[in-house]
Amino acid sequence: MTDVSSALALLQRGTHEILLEDELKEKLASGRKLRIKAGFDPTAPDLHLGHSVLLTKMRQFQDLGHEIIFLIGDFTGRIGDPSGKNVTRKPLTEEEVRANAQTYREQVFKVLDPDLTEVRFNAEWFAGMSAADMIELAGQSTVARMLERDDFEKRYESGQSISIHEFLYPLIQGYDSVALEADIELGGTDQKFNLLMGREIQKHFGQESQVVMTMPLLEGLDGVQKMSKSLGNYVGFNDTPGTMFNKLVSMPDSLMWRYFELLSLKSNEELESLKRDVERGANPRDIKMVLARELIGRYHGEDAAANAHKSAGNQLADGELPEDLPEIDVDFEGSDQAPIAAVLNRSGLTQNSAQAKDMLGNGRVKVDGQAVERDHMLGVGKTYIVQAGKKRIARITLR
Repeated sequence: MTDVSSALALLQRGTHEILLEDELKEKLASGRKLRIKAGFDPTAPDLHLGHSVLLTKMRQFQDLGHEIIFLIGDFTGRIGDPSGKNVTRKPLTEEEVRANAQTYREQVFKVLDPDLTEVRFNAEWFAGMSAADMIELAGQSTVARMLERDDFEKRYESGQSISIHEFLYPLIQGYDSVALEADIELGGTDQKFNLLMGREIQKHFGQESQVVMTMPLLEGLDGVQKMSKSLGNYVGFNDTPGTMFNKLVSMPDSLMWRYFELLSLKSNEELESLKRDVERGANPRDIKMVLARELIGRYHGEDAAANAHKSAGNQLADGELPEDLPEIDVDFEGSDQAPIAAVLNRSGLTQNSAQAKDMLGNGRVKVDGQAVERDHMLGVGKTYIVQAGKKRIARITLR
């Protein structure tokens, strides 16, 4: 494991709140492998980068040598988490829970190391819990305490109904921490009440209280509202590499470092180096491409990351050729040679002769990777790779 100060600096990155930070320092300094818990109710089978904020923090703990517990709330999913909702949430059927849980397992291991991840289902302990056990658990809080939750309070004051089973949800989530003997629990900012309940429930059952770490909601590509498929401002785990590349490099520059902090597994030192590059005049688009390649590599593999800009229609790196390179035949019958300007015009790589001459004059035309000038001649009966500008490129045969 790394030293405490370096570990703490990495874990603080992008984190909204740590309760309590001194306790986290003590746990890190103990030198033992900590048990890090994060629970997911299997309610959304198609994940986007907003869902990966917690997963990224979990992976950082994993890289530091700690034990990660990915808890699938197959039992709590049948209750319906009321967090952030102004109405009672519809419970899932057992079949829906099972199908969504399988999708979660397939997708989260694009971030987490499956060999170092303990996957648990909370029906393991709740399915066999007696009514007496549940009553004991329910006795660990009060109605007044539950109404301290912002969403419950608002619903109560506005006269909206609150079902009794919704009060059980924070208690059940808290008991998960007891069953798993969690040292640390991660969750979104909207989960703070439930996470803190875990500390209280652990005390009742004679365990050391977990440290609570809340992560912020990730802004969508509009930079305003949280990432959501319904708002169309998302990047999906299953987006094609080209689509993912275009979305990420087109995000506002103001979002760039936020996404690095919450989604990248690069070290703090690497991020500082990238920030210095921008201060020295680097194009922010180039920095966003670094992030895009990291994330595409995570979800689609390194080969896809290396070639994503091709499928996205972006500028080719020196010496690269697109996979779907167009092949064009141009007729110069009766001639031994053809001027490059005529080749550009007849092949359609330029709109007209004037544009061809302009691009040649600006050094923006390459033949077989070498820039050429206006008087350059090509041999008829041969094939060339001709590029006009950043995106127009073809394999041209002169007949």
